[in-house]
Amino acid sequence: MNATVLPNNTVTGGSVAHVGQIFWDQDLIDAVEATYPYNTNNVTLTTNAEDRVFSDETENSDSDPVLEYVMLGDKLEHGLLAWITIAANVSASYDPSYGFVYTASGGVAESGGSDTPDGGVGGAGNFSMSGLPSGSGVPTGALPSGTVSAA
Repeated sequence: MNATVLPNNTVTGGSVAHVGQIFWDQDLIDAVEATYPYNTNNVTLTTNAEDRVFSDETENSDSDPVLEYVMLGDKLEHGLLAWITIAANVSASYDPSYGFVYTASGGVAESGGSDTPDGGVGGAGNFSMSGLPSGSGVPTGALPSGTVSAA
């Protein structure tokens, strides 16, 4: 919040009100992995159950970092509509420990980073869901219309 965009399209300054990550449902990941071109990838997939950040985001927490979604047709290739609710405490200010920083020479690894919930990767894992809006189900309303074209 209140950050400045630098000429290299990175940001500086401001405050960090939320540190976290969102995830796809593992069944959806598996279904996508079975489609072309993903089924030609020979890199071992890290599942949500094996992902340290997923564990950090869900362990001892009421938060759910997994996107809700619906298919936009009969096949996965027709696309998805996904949504999630994220609450940020705008008065909070975390001091994240970055694993890499972007310099004029490219990305450079940082040493001594922290992955603790009090400011490092994973954010505050003891987030309470009390006081947030409730609800469930698919969003209502018409889907966007029109076409998408490559620029």
